[in-house]
Amino acid sequence: MTTEKQKIEEALKGYLPQEKDLRKTLFASMEYSLMAGGKRLRPQLVLEFCRLCGGSEEQAMPFACAVEMIHSYSLIHDDLPCMDDDDLRRGKPTNHKVYGEAAALLAGDALLTLAFETMLSPESVQAVGADRAAAAVGELARAAGAHGMVGGQIIDLESEGKQVPLEVLEKMDEGKTGALILAACRMGCILAGASEDQKKAAEVYARSIGLAFQIEDDLLDVTGDAALLGKNTGMDSVREKSTYVSLLGVEKARETVERLTRTAVDALAVFGEKAQPLAELALALQNRDH
Repeated sequence: MTTEKQKIEEALKGYLPQEKDLRKTLFASMEYSLMAGGKRLRPQLVLEFCRLCGGSEEQAMPFACAVEMIHSYSLIHDDLPCMDDDDLRRGKPTNHKVYGEAAALLAGDALLTLAFETMLSPESVQAVGADRAAAAVGELARAAGAHGMVGGQIIDLESEGKQVPLEVLEKMDEGKTGALILAACRMGCILAGASEDQKKAAEVYARSIGLAFQIEDDLLDVTGDAALLGKNTGMDSVREKSTYVSLLGVEKARETVERLTRTAVDALAVFGEKAQPLAELALALQNRDH
C-alpha cells in the first residue's frame, strides 16, 4: 500500500490552506501535524473498503482525507499539557512545543472543521451522491464525538491513577482508538453502496484490528524502542494507567492480538482474494515495531 500512502499524502497536502497571510501561523501548525507522516491507516481503510465494494479511489479520497484530518486533530489535542502533556510525536516535537498551546489548540479545531468542509464540498458530494455523502459524514461525526473518540478520551483521563477493570479499558479504547477505525471501514462501504454482508464483514474486521491495534500500542509502550516509535516509552506506567499489559500480562496480551488478527482476516472471506491487501495490513499491524 506504499503507492496508496503517497497518493493520500498528495491529496492531504492539496486540501490544506495555501494562503500566506495573517493566519500563516495557524496554517503552518495545521500542516506540521497533518503532514508529519504516520501509517495513514485510517484513510487506507476507507479507500480499500470502497474499492472492495465496487467504488473508486477518486470517490473515496476526500472522505479518506477527512478521517485523517480528524485523527491528526485528536493527536494535537491529546499531546497538550491539559491532556497527556507529551513532548514527542513521530520523532518530532509535538505541535504545542513548536507553535505554542494556543496555536496548537486552534490548529486542531481547524483540522476538525476542515474535515467536514472537505467531505461536503460540491465535488465530493457529486462524486458519490448526496445520500451516500450524508451517511458517510454522519458516520464520521458520531465516531469523532461524545459517543466515540472524545468520549473515549474522557474515560482515559478519568482513569489515570486508578486500577480499572478490563471492561472499562475496552469501553475506553472502543471510543478512543476503535471508533475512527470502525468509521473508516464503514465509510468505505457506505460510499460504494455495499451489501449488508459486506458491511457486517467490514465491521468485524474493523473492531478486531481496532482492539488489536490498541493492545499492541500497550505492548510497545513496555517492550518497544523509543527511537523507532518516535515517542517516549513507559509513559503508561508513569501516568499509573491501567493497560492490557498491566491487566493481562505481556504473553496474554500478545495472544489476544494474535486471536483478534485471525478474526479480522477470517472476516474478509466474503470479499474473496481481492481482500488480500487488507489481510496483509492486519498482519503487519500485529507485527509492527512502531
